[in-house]
Amino acid sequence: MGPGGRRRTTEKAKDFKGTMAALLGYVRPHLVGICFSLAFAIVSVVLSVLGPDILGQATTLLFDGLVNMVQGTGGIDFDGIARVLLVLVGLYVCSCGAQFVQGLIMTGVTQRITFRLRADIAAKIAEVPMGYFETHSKGDVLSRITNDVDTLGQSLNQAITQVITCVTQVIGVTVMMFAISPVLAGVTLLTLPVALVIVLVVVRFSQRYFLAQQNELGVVNGIVEEDFGGQSVIQVFDRGEQSATEFDRANDDLYDSAWKSQFYGGIMQPLMNFVSNMGYAAVVIVGAGLAAGGSITIGDIQAFMQYVQNFTSPITQLANVSAQLQAMAAAAERIFEFLGAPSESEPARPETPGARPGAVRFEDVDFGYLPGQTVIHDFSCDVRPGQTVAIVGPTGAGKTTLMKLMMRFYDVGSGRVLVDGEDVRDYERGELRGQFGMVLQDTWLFEGTIRENIRYGRLDATDEEVEEAARIARCDHFIHTLAGGYDFRINEEASNVSQGQRQLLTIARAVLADRPVLILDEATSNVDTRTEVLIQEAMDRLMEGRTSFVVAHRLSTIRNADLILVMRDGNVVEKGTHGELLERNGFYAELYNAQFANCD
Repeated sequence: MGPGGRRRTTEKAKDFKGTMAALLGYVRPHLVGICFSLAFAIVSVVLSVLGPDILGQATTLLFDGLVNMVQGTGGIDFDGIARVLLVLVGLYVCSCGAQFVQGLIMTGVTQRITFRLRADIAAKIAEVPMGYFETHSKGDVLSRITNDVDTLGQSLNQAITQVITCVTQVIGVTVMMFAISPVLAGVTLLTLPVALVIVLVVVRFSQRYFLAQQNELGVVNGIVEEDFGGQSVIQVFDRGEQSATEFDRANDDLYDSAWKSQFYGGIMQPLMNFVSNMGYAAVVIVGAGLAAGGSITIGDIQAFMQYVQNFTSPITQLANVSAQLQAMAAAAERIFEFLGAPSESEPARPETPGARPGAVRFEDVDFGYLPGQTVIHDFSCDVRPGQTVAIVGPTGAGKTTLMKLMMRFYDVGSGRVLVDGEDVRDYERGELRGQFGMVLQDTWLFEGTIRENIRYGRLDATDEEVEEAARIARCDHFIHTLAGGYDFRINEEASNVSQGQRQLLTIARAVLADRPVLILDEATSNVDTRTEVLIQEAMDRLMEGRTSFVVAHRLSTIRNADLILVMRDGNVVEKGTHGELLERNGFYAELYNAQFANCD
């Protein structure tokens, strides 16, 4: 039962072995560095393990000297004690140095691994189909590239080294304990089965919660990202309370999985300390009897007591490492789940240089975003190079969907889409999309200067070409009214320029791109009527000699189109020129006349 009183299910790892195998693929190129790191770690542990035995020798020398002083047979061998202590200091200095080198190497290795993971995730974002982002929030993807990679890197850095050092320390301490007293070593080893049982039980119960914690963290990040992006809408519709409630619900789920995973991870330490203290007490009792019988020296007892602590300490650390390993496994599974998502297929063909004429053909196209829900039905159309085709119809008729199919944001369910006589599925995507310039109703600008945003259409454009494109798009005037002109910096949300200005800048970007096929999806919907006239003049110049697809609700803007396709419910119900469609007095005429229904 979670903190909110709601029961929730926790998710187990789906493919632990597969995840570890994939992670090993990233670790394998760094095996040499890891081996060196582990070698220094082992050296550090071995040197530190020898320390208590040498310190015990100094204690024995001191005790024997005191006894000799009491009996009057001699004194304390301070020179011998000093030599032993100098050796001890040298051992600890060398151990510390080896540990420092080990940490330096391992940190570099893990950072290179996380660097490669982030690079692969960033590349994968450009490869997954558009449909992937309709079922996964942006916040979840961001959580994988930030939180999950950080968790994996930190756990990898600590876990691998700690596992090796702990195992080495257990082996080394065991050898030294048996060398001092097999009886006391046997008493100490009796605690080992109890410790292992505790570790196995806790790990079994906690693993599912570590995975659930990473998943819920992705959900929370998604909600936060969405709320920040839509804050103005939330405030306008007074939905702040509902947004907070939704966040609280997700936060409760995160709290539920987080406190359980941290509880199981944290309970390991006190349980292991309890086992350690029981073993420690048993060693004290048995060791006292052996010392009284003269079987071992005082220095051996002191050294053995340190070894008992050094024996249980790595076991406790291994218990804590198990929590780190579970967090690492959960994060790695989410990372490789994304990296394993289907990628858009690319044909094996050389890229054809040079511009193409821009002929587009749809042949019996059927398409649906979800199986069994077709939105485009048996659509066919043949567009010759240089033609202007307008696509009109009510909202949801499938107009924008046709544009996405043409640029292969989605693949058709059946039929074909051809560009210059070739199926778009036979193109390399970069080559295909390099033939299109696009201006959408939803503007997209990046944080940076106005000049940089326009130049995004063609990165090798000169400043003069950028400014000429801005003049054609009728945005040169307002740019000069901004502080810095073309060097005015647009913020992350592009909120320091108006919606109409954003639209003009995206049009300038398309002008600069100079592609043979132009897509205008409600490109003038966010500007005033006077500016619309100016932009339409610029568009007429831009569309000369280019194949143009214009999606518009303002039908007055597409009267000069060579062909108008009228869509309704995914079907082309009418086609022809503006005059021909008005003469038929059909659905297009209804749409056109509806614009003037309330005019005198």
